[in-house]
Amino acid sequence: MLPPLPLDALRDASPEELAAAFTGPPEEAARWIAAAARYGMVEAQLLYGQILLDGLGLRQDAVAARGWFRAAAEAGSLAARNMLGRCHEMGWGGPADFPAALACYRQAAEAGHDWAQYNLAGMLWRGAGTVKDRPQALAWYRRAADQGHAKSLNILGRFLEEGWEAPPDPVAAAALYRRAAEGGDFRGQFNLGTLLAAAGDTGTAVGWFRRAAVGSPARFRASMAERLAARPEPEFRTLAAELLGADAA
Repeated sequence: MLPPLPLDALRDASPEELAAAFTGPPEEAARWIAAAARYGMVEAQLLYGQILLDGLGLRQDAVAARGWFRAAAEAGSLAARNMLGRCHEMGWGGPADFPAALACYRQAAEAGHDWAQYNLAGMLWRGAGTVKDRPQALAWYRRAADQGHAKSLNILGRFLEEGWEAPPDPVAAAALYRRAAEGGDFRGQFNLGTLLAAAGDTGTAVGWFRRAAVGSPARFRASMAERLAARPEPEFRTLAAELLGADAA
């Protein structure tokens, strides 16, 4: 592990040097980010919490990560308030506390943070730490989707496709899936591919399924491969075999 960076080095660095240091090799970047966090830079505190949580360039420490998220949140960072909520919800760096998670998400969501709106909606939808409130969940997903939040666009598409808390609207659902897919959400990419497959556009559907496979975890890819393997089209069955073979390698 590299030694801590003196604060004088941080004070003397230009904005360009700081930007380069923060995006450099993980261990060196961690030194600069840690120094900036201790110096009171709020965005660095958020970033330091994240790399501690992930163990990127330094030893993983979820307890310390939670502390830095809290420090940045108390300094006004909405992203840090959302991440503190994630710590409370998931039990990272301490016991899970759903009411505390809800409070963090709600504070950041009401201030306009899209990820907090998405996370708050998820807890309301599931009834995690609170009574289920699906109309409110839909409202928060809409607010996040209105900001272009890809995962919320996909979930809103599911609401409209399935007729959850609103009349079914397949045309609007397809448009939302496309926006989610183009925004990089792997579930949106899969859902768009599924609609295209149903419409007979096999070639375009395969392209979206491939993009979904690249950005998704192994568990999702396995489920996707199983569903594609059950279809009659040879293109989808071939892709399913590719996915299963790649994950088995």
